[in-house]
Amino acid sequence: MKLPVQIQFHGMDGSDALAANVQEHVLKLEALASDIMACRVLIDLEQKHKHQGRPIGVRIDLTLPGHELVVNRVQHEDAYVALRDAFDSMKRQLREVNRRRKRQEKLHATPLHGELVRLDDSGGFGFIRTPAGDEYYFSRDNVAGTPFEHMQTGSAVQFLPELGGEGRQAKRVSMGKHGTT
Repeated sequence: MKLPVQIQFHGMDGSDALAANVQEHVLKLEALASDIMACRVLIDLEQKHKHQGRPIGVRIDLTLPGHELVVNRVQHEDAYVALRDAFDSMKRQLREVNRRRKRQEKLHATPLHGELVRLDDSGGFGFIRTPAGDEYYFSRDNVAGTPFEHMQTGSAVQFLPELGGEGRQAKRVSMGKHGTT
């Protein structure tokens, strides 16, 4: 974590034991997200309630690059239970952020350019050769924008490379150089 954990007590004296418990919980959060920038925990002795005594409230503010996560006012008469419940809620939020990050980081194939070197009109497939000399198979189902029947040997194409069970394959094959220099 870039900044030390900030622990504040409100309406009660500070407790080394509660502070140590907070630190243990924060270490578990760091195992889920190593890029936590800051964490602030407020432990608040709430005003007396008629029926339930004086509950302890916990608020956690967590900062990650691009995210501010907050758990607000988890209450319980036992401070350790309130901390556990608040940090469990924060763990759920961190896991959701991690799921969203993984979806955003999904790598997309970089389009390649090549030339049609062989076409089989009756079979509905062909081969593309890249400037590096690699050949990629494609079928009529992988052609985008131009009917397969209008494709000609020697034409420039762009495609997405994929490694299939039977070797190199081209997906989303389209005619033209598409801005290459």
